[in-house]
Order: sequence, then structure tokens, then C-alpha cells
Amino acid sequence: LEEAAFQLQQIFRIDISIALNILGIESMRAGQFGIAYTCFKLAADRGYSKAQFNVGLCYEHGRGTEKDLEKVSMASFYYCRAASSCHAMAQYRYARCLLHHRPANEWDRHQKAVTLLERAAVAGITEAQAYLGVFYMRGLQPKEQRGLKYLLLAAKNGDAQSRYHVGICYEKGLGVQQNLAEAMRHYWQSAAAGNRNAQERLR
Repeated sequence: LEEAAFQLQQIFRIDISIALNILGIESMRAGQFGIAYTCFKLAADRGYSKAQFNVGLCYEHGRGTEKDLEKVSMASFYYCRAASSCHAMAQYRYARCLLHHRPANEWDRHQKAVTLLERAAVAGITEAQAYLGVFYMRGLQPKEQRGLKYLLLAAKNGDAQSRYHVGICYEKGLGVQQNLAEAMRHYWQSAAAGNRNAQERLR
């Protein structure tokens, strides 16, 4: 009976969190940012990862709460909590926070950020794939083949900018044998999706 009661409490807690998160999303769509933030926060404090991610977004973008440097660290805190529950988009956002707001000498945070980005990329987050692709191409010691791998993944998921970068890789022989015909093919696809850089490259 005790076990059954505990399971019911868990289900009830999760159901309330889901309901609060949905209410927060609907409030956000209606432009009621303060109500949305309150709903997300209540659900987040109950341990619901989707709500924790949404609280992070509220802090990062100043929705329902003031946007300032302190709030950026709060956004990072909630992204971290959601990321620890394997929320893939939170992993991507938290990794970016680590890379953009870390002291330059903190190598451990840098490595943690890369690990989170790779997890998010493997989980299918296009933004993480695109970010990693450029990250590996532009590092102090570029890893061109690895960068191209992630750019191709993002391009297959419809990211026109990544498709453009794949074209550059083929044009210049970065991580792959130089192939101008293949470069043109990728530029055309990117340009057709509205990418102006690709349109200029084709000219």
C-alpha cells in the first residue's frame, strides 16, 4: 500500500507539472509573459525538465522577468537542471552558456560544453549540429572531417546555412576531397532555401 501510494503521488506530481507547463505555453502564446513564467517556475521547481528549459528561456530572453547579466546566470542554472535530465535542447543551450560566459582559462567547462553539444547533436538537435560543425572548422586546431560530419547532419535536417558551409568544404577541400561540382550542388540547394551567402557564392 505504501508503494502504491508513493506511485500515485509521483503520477499526481508529474501530471500537475505537465499541466502547469502547458498552461505556461498557452499564456506565452497569449502574450501573458508574467503568468507563463510563474507556471513554468512552479513546474520547474517540481523537477519537470521541460518546464526547467522554459524557465531558462524566460530568463535568457527577459520574458516575464527582467533581462540582465544576473538573469543570464539564472538561465544557465535552469538549462543545467534540464540538461541533467537529458533534455536535448537544454543541453545545447547550456553548452552555449558555458562557451559564451565562461572564463577563458576554464578548460573543464569548455570540454563539458563540447560533450553536451555532441549529445544534443546526436539527439537530432539541428542547432547543435550546425554549431558543432562550425566550431570544429574554426577551432585553433580545426578538425575538418568531424566538422563536415556535423554540417552534413544539420544540412540534411534542413539548415540552409549548414548546407552553404558544406559547399565551402567541397569547394576548398576541407575535410573532404575538393569537388567543385559537389560544391555547386550544395550552393544551389542552400540558395534555393533562401540563403543569400550561397546565392552570392554561385554568382
